[in-house]
Amino acid sequence: MKARDFRAKAWAACKGNWGVAILSFLIVAIITGVCSAIPGVGALAALVITGPLMLGLAVVFSKLIKGEKAEIANVFDGFKNFVNSFLLYILISIFTFLWSLLFVIPGIVMSYAYSMSYYILKDNPELSANEARKQSIEMMRGNKWRLFCLDLSFIGWVLLSILTLGILMLWVSPVQQASHAAFYESLKPAPAVVEEVAE
Repeated sequence: MKARDFRAKAWAACKGNWGVAILSFLIVAIITGVCSAIPGVGALAALVITGPLMLGLAVVFSKLIKGEKAEIANVFDGFKNFVNSFLLYILISIFTFLWSLLFVIPGIVMSYAYSMSYYILKDNPELSANEARKQSIEMMRGNKWRLFCLDLSFIGWVLLSILTLGILMLWVSPVQQASHAAFYESLKPAPAVVEEVAE
């Protein structure tokens, strides 16, 4: 699949589900924004809740891509695996920061290496945060450039949104998130087929 294929699949998934897709993004943006604005403890509060909310977004958009019924309440599903999603956000932030100290480009490259971590944790809640991060690195080996090109293909919409004072991003951002979910589904190993032997 090429970038246009993932975009088409993402647009199709969001069509008829714009309410859930847009509101999910808005809820996460508002909650993290409000927390960050609180003097003193705001940054800490945002640090604590961002991981679970990112996991929740992965749940929402995975459901949309797979044609399953997604609800706004799914945004908070990440809190069901609070410890691992919180630690995953901490690990990704720390490692991305450390790679960025070498130069900007290594930091960007590794952010793509970690990009499937929340989707992996969603499908495998028994994994530790570090195991999910490592599995994402393996899954993205040889695929980071493809995902970068997919993100780059949205640049026209992003520039166009400037003319709408960012309002268009209410539609573009969910579609981009959905395209990431579609990208993950394309990389995810097919479940093993278990053959039952008749007695």
